[in-house]
Amino acid sequence: MTGQTTVGSPCRIYGRTTETAAVEALSDQLRSRRGGTLLLAAEPGRGRSALLALAAHAFTLGPVLCLRPLPGNPRPYGGIHALLCAAAEGRGAAPPRSGFGRGLSAADLPELLRQYAPGGEPLLVCVDDVHLWDAPSRAVLGSAARHPDPDRPIGLLLTMTEHRADDPDFTGLPLVRLGPLDDSAATALLHDLAGAVVDTSVRSELLSEAEGNPAVLAALAQRLTPDELGGHRPLPRPLVDGAALWATFGSRLAPLPASTRQLLLLAAAAHEPDPESAGADASLILRAAREAGLDPAALDPAETARLVHHDGHRVTFGSSLLRRTAYTGVPSSQRRAAHALLATVIDADRYRLRHLLHLALAAQGPDTPLAADLVAAAAPGTPTSGMERSAALSRAAELTAHEDARTARLTAAAEYARLAGHPRRARRLLAATRDGASPDTVHGRTELVRGSLALGDGPVGDAYQALLMAAERLGPFDAEAALEARMEAMDAAWAAGDADACLSALAETPLPAPPDDPAAAEAPPAPAPYAPARHGTHMRSDPQAPPPAPPHDPRRDYRTGLRTALDGHLTEAAPPLRRVVDRALHDDDPTRLLRAGVAALVLGDIPAACRANARALAVSRARGLAALTPRILEHLAYAELRAGRHAGARTHAQEGLRAAHRAGQRNVAAGQHAILALVASVEDDAAAVAAHAGAAVEIARPHGLLQTVTLAEWASARADLCRGRPFEAAARLGPLTRPGPGRGHFAVRMLALPCFVEAAVLSGATTEARAAVEEFALWAAQGVDPQAPAQLARCRALVAPPDDTADALYALALTRHDTAHGDFERARTQLLYGKWLRRRRRPAEAKNRLRDALVAFERCGAPAWAEQTRAELRATGDASAPVPAGGLTRLTPQQLRIARSVAEGATNREVALTLSVSPRTVDHHLRNVFALLGVRSRTELSRLVHHAERGGTQP
Repeated sequence: MTGQTTVGSPCRIYGRTTETAAVEALSDQLRSRRGGTLLLAAEPGRGRSALLALAAHAFTLGPVLCLRPLPGNPRPYGGIHALLCAAAEGRGAAPPRSGFGRGLSAADLPELLRQYAPGGEPLLVCVDDVHLWDAPSRAVLGSAARHPDPDRPIGLLLTMTEHRADDPDFTGLPLVRLGPLDDSAATALLHDLAGAVVDTSVRSELLSEAEGNPAVLAALAQRLTPDELGGHRPLPRPLVDGAALWATFGSRLAPLPASTRQLLLLAAAAHEPDPESAGADASLILRAAREAGLDPAALDPAETARLVHHDGHRVTFGSSLLRRTAYTGVPSSQRRAAHALLATVIDADRYRLRHLLHLALAAQGPDTPLAADLVAAAAPGTPTSGMERSAALSRAAELTAHEDARTARLTAAAEYARLAGHPRRARRLLAATRDGASPDTVHGRTELVRGSLALGDGPVGDAYQALLMAAERLGPFDAEAALEARMEAMDAAWAAGDADACLSALAETPLPAPPDDPAAAEAPPAPAPYAPARHGTHMRSDPQAPPPAPPHDPRRDYRTGLRTALDGHLTEAAPPLRRVVDRALHDDDPTRLLRAGVAALVLGDIPAACRANARALAVSRARGLAALTPRILEHLAYAELRAGRHAGARTHAQEGLRAAHRAGQRNVAAGQHAILALVASVEDDAAAVAAHAGAAVEIARPHGLLQTVTLAEWASARADLCRGRPFEAAARLGPLTRPGPGRGHFAVRMLALPCFVEAAVLSGATTEARAAVEEFALWAAQGVDPQAPAQLARCRALVAPPDDTADALYALALTRHDTAHGDFERARTQLLYGKWLRRRRRPAEAKNRLRDALVAFERCGAPAWAEQTRAELRATGDASAPVPAGGLTRLTPQQLRIARSVAEGATNREVALTLSVSPRTVDHHLRNVFALLGVRSRTELSRLVHHAERGGTQP
């Protein structure tokens, strides 16, 4: 039985795992003969009706009554009457009388449902937009929900708009709010809607524009052509027009009084110059309202409907989609009139840029003087936000008739948007620039912004080419900007692991005298006083007069030092790089500090790298540099990782990951994921290692980020070593450490080489391990890695012949660790030394080393490494080493080690190599393990071991 004809085939639901689980829980409740209620609340367009339809379609326990939204102004008890009519229609019975004169109580509804929908099986009642029901019907339904029918299980599944979710008639009932779709669900929806291949950048634009609203995303997919979706033609602007927004959200605005809608238009227009800000100035809006003859109290209905919030200082819309609907849902003439009105009531002397912006938004057609005034008011040094500067310059471009000046202003607007952490807006502005015969200065600046955007989110090979092109075009006119472009190109090549490209980017190039280029004078000054790579340098407003470089200019020292280091002359590179590091002690330029951190890492001065990056972070936070902060956090987390400060590295990488996502910098996010994977490989969170390493590689491989890929693979291999999987670790690290096309990043692969040596020795590949040790010796001799000398001695001990040579080498390694300040690496050396001593039948010495390792691992927060150490202690006969709970307590230490290795998937031969015993010994122990634990297969053993390791109870 279904009400109002039939339950149609439901559309597919995307995401909504939590919401569908709540609906299934209601069905389970009815299956157990208990009534229940579930409220689904959401903004318009988020799919509450689709979820209701899916629930009705999937319900098979009994009849379903479905009610669509009622028409406006229903009479008293009209909702209950419609529900009973639906029940009667479903069984072909006569509809009930049209009214309930005496009223209804909660007890009446179950009785009426039994009358019009008889039967003892569960009944599901689905009501869409129950907030549109009349008040008496809502009261009866809410009361009935709180007092379920004891004779028949009735489920009430009700949807309502988000702003009515606290309706007193339904207070206290189970409520699920439908939030916006996440990116993966929205991507799946777009794929099904578009029916065509959607370009990656177009998809990103559409997801951003829709803000997780399925109805808006559907309107976008319907509006665009296949060529536009595929990225072959420019996207229309605006992407979502007023009609589409009104179709989704108009029901929230249409019932309001005309004066309230006018006031909302003023609020939306006031927000337009800086749409990312937290609301619009309330005093400005109310002054404009009074000027227009509107009573400020006209805002009250909008507040009651929760469309806006007025805190006395700012007026903030409930969502940006609502704000855009209020703004675009009226004719353009009304929008221009609103801006003109706002311009008249703004204090033009105090808020000149905001005043000019509203004048510009009220203008029609080119206006050269107004455009020039906007550019002047948006110049660096004026007290305003980056997004407001971006809006001013983009509007100035729209008012500019001269194509070169228009392109220059759009480029400057894009740069401000990028620096403010809004790369999508920056790309939209760049897309509006037209290809043509613009001067090299204009093209150069455009390519500089384009390359910077690709460096943060895109293939770094594309970024490199764009930045080199920018340097070539800007070189004759603006040596400083050209140098910054080359620095960024070097960053791109470094991320790609291309040392030759790094050297090309850093190469000295002759800078000819600037020619007489009138277009250079037309171009506005570069907008950013602080931008990544060029973020720290304010480009000159007068390209004709470059300031003389001071002696030992930090950028030139950095350039010279890095180029010399990459050429392999570290001794000669040290003086200029040391000058860069020393200047960072009192510097307050975040980009110079960031470079000082890089210079310190190249010099092997890890503490200085941590200090420089921490200072850069403090400056960046104080100045609100949204585009630079994620990269600083990445550099700081990496420096802390190198210093062995794993907790600090995790904290800063997590913060950096969030900042990178907010700023749209997926390349930086990938680096943060790789760092978090390395931290997790110390802490033995296998799931976290896999998740972070997978997320890093998913972005890094298609974008050519070899450094990130190498770090992620190193993390996975170290986790394998921690879990006793040397074969897997060697297989991961082998391609990265050997010569060949799959070799790892030149600045990272040597850091991972000690892990490869250990894995290779444990897996029986001693010849490969020895070759790797000799290469690592060359690296250690350069003195740029504080841990390398101790790690080299440890590696030599691992490949030493079966005599007492290894004893002296392990002792040497520990002596060198004392000067390197790395607790985790020292503990690993202690563990390996303890293992060696135990196998040489020197248990007393082995216990001392293993106990020291255990304490260090526990202090480092490395539980799995600590457990590995405890197992070794138990194998020495140390009774103080705790034993695992459950049935595994019946095993000897050696049997327990074999059981764990087999549970991890190792073969008998692999276990034998790992434990330095024969395969026959492993087979003997494994048979005893099977007998003691009562298992018949390796699969059963694996299940039992994993259950016991998680603290489960043995059968």
